Amino acid sequence: MPQAKPLVIVTRKLPEAIETRMAELFDARLNVDDHPFTREELCQAVAEADVLVPTVTDRIDGGVLSHCGESLRLIANFGTGIDHIDVATAHQRGVTVTNTPDVLTEDTADMTMAMILAVPRRLAEGERMVREGQWLGWSPTHMLGHRIWGKRLGIIGMGRIGRAVARRARGFGMTIHYHNRRRLHESLEQELDATYWESLDQMLARMDVVSIHCPHTPASYHLLSARRLALLRPEAYVVNTARGEVIDENALVRMLAKGDLAGAALDVFEYEPAVNPKLVAMNNVLLLPHMGSATLEGRIDMGEKVLINIKTFVDGHKPPDRVLPTML
Repeated sequence: MPQAKPLVIVTRKLPEAIETRMAELFDARLNVDDHPFTREELCQAVAEADVLVPTVTDRIDGGVLSHCGESLRLIANFGTGIDHIDVATAHQRGVTVTNTPDVLTEDTADMTMAMILAVPRRLAEGERMVREGQWLGWSPTHMLGHRIWGKRLGIIGMGRIGRAVARRARGFGMTIHYHNRRRLHESLEQELDATYWESLDQMLARMDVVSIHCPHTPASYHLLSARRLALLRPEAYVVNTARGEVIDENALVRMLAKGDLAGAALDVFEYEPAVNPKLVAMNNVLLLPHMGSATLEGRIDMGEKVLINIKTFVDGHKPPDRVLPTML
């Protein structure tokens, strides 16, 4: 008699090709209308499922995990970041957690570079001007921005994405500086022509553009605090495609409003999907809806990793992308 397929509950709508394969391999319960799961739905899902496939919009904390049924053995996250999952509690309950690393690097780096270009050159502001019929013609002093050639880029978090951004930024003539928990190997530093700063404070005070690429952990919460933001030069720009919680958003808003910063480009927000109305009203701020990794190719690659992790686990082997509490 064939073994029953595991019940896999997917919390958001995934690319059609991934959902089709999911339905072929498993007893898949899909989110057809793509509504964000409520807390009650998440509690019900962990009580029923053999495998849960959540995304960044699902907070799988200790309270949700307290409803785990005996069947739940795997949380196969659709995404790289796992700050929304209480990995330690899951591990204590015998639930394996996996993620989807290495597939979003180039997409996120592309978006970051676009944002680095967009804010100093006032691209969003100019585009709005044309759409709203406010452009009256060319003038030598109209819509003046700043060149990025020769400017200093400070990267916070020199992992895969940070390094991919560094490679792109070098092509635009920027000099690369970075702060990281661990210094890169000398050969990699030479390849990127990157300057390491052990002190984040000292780096911030000298940069023209600061780009954030560290994960959100308890240690990185408000890493760019009000005190650290005040170290930035008034001509500096802040770019964030990592996690909103890494920046003290209220402090950032105050500095932008006072003119203590030249501008910002934000793809993530501290309280997303809520966005501070003061940010919305600012012309020198580019706001994007958490779309740094949003390519069809990237989402399919993510889904394929989820499928591999589930299939490997169901077949009795260790999935390739396990996340352990000791890794956080």
